[in-house]
Amino acid sequence: MRIIRFAKDNSYRIGIQLDEGVLDLTAALEVAGAPVTDILTLLRQGRFRQDFFENTVTFVQERGLMEQLMIREPVSPLLPYRPPKIVALGLNYMGHAAESGFEPPEEPIIFTKASTCVIGPEEPIQIKRKWGRIDPEVEFAVIIGKRAKNVAEKQAGQYIAGYSIMNDVTARAMQSADFEQTAPWYRSKSIDTFGPFGPCIVTATAIPAPVEVDIELAVNGEVRQKDNTRNLIFGIPKLIAFISDMITLEPGDVISTGTPEGISEIVDGDVVECRIDGIGVLRNSVMTIRD
Repeated sequence: MRIIRFAKDNSYRIGIQLDEGVLDLTAALEVAGAPVTDILTLLRQGRFRQDFFENTVTFVQERGLMEQLMIREPVSPLLPYRPPKIVALGLNYMGHAAESGFEPPEEPIIFTKASTCVIGPEEPIQIKRKWGRIDPEVEFAVIIGKRAKNVAEKQAGQYIAGYSIMNDVTARAMQSADFEQTAPWYRSKSIDTFGPFGPCIVTATAIPAPVEVDIELAVNGEVRQKDNTRNLIFGIPKLIAFISDMITLEPGDVISTGTPEGISEIVDGDVVECRIDGIGVLRNSVMTIRD
């Protein structure tokens, strides 16, 4: 199931995207006496599960509330939630490692993005001329569903609540300058608006393991990146085990699994679309702001 956050009647709400429209999950949970108004709370409560959402739909149907709680007009998804932390991967596709001038890594290369960089669908990526070249990077995002520490690869799936899309926007010129100072990742990837995320969170069972889905990025309709997650150098179970060996993962944390080859510059007025099968399209425009 696809879960979104949206605005209605001057309030923020959670919805389940169904074929016939969006079921107002917030309203349904209010009827059930267990109100929740944000996705992060569901994650922390351990309720972000396929069976929980299916049972809620059944509850609404049995009480004859489907028409009352179903929104049939178009709904614009907002930022699903602001992740507590984002652990991202560098050089996790062979092609991207090659185009960046590096050998494939022998172990995962991890870095973090500031949670303040995150924006939702249709919000502008804001750039400044003084930052030089800016690149978008489409990435498959893994949503952690429960506290994970020292997780074995075989058990990793138990800690996944769902999946989404992350656009790991990077100030490439800044990153190159930071490489020379042996500090290559954080600054260039954590600038405000450099983390588009969404447009929804799909439940883990919606995309069966092993995760093998097409992933692509287009700018102004031109496809620049295209690959499949089966080609990740380090797969999702390995990443969860590797990271949790050192860093405790909490509900709502995001692992952004790396980008395929095809990185290239974006400029003012561009429209960036990140598409992943089974999840949808994350669309953001590019806007230059004053230096």
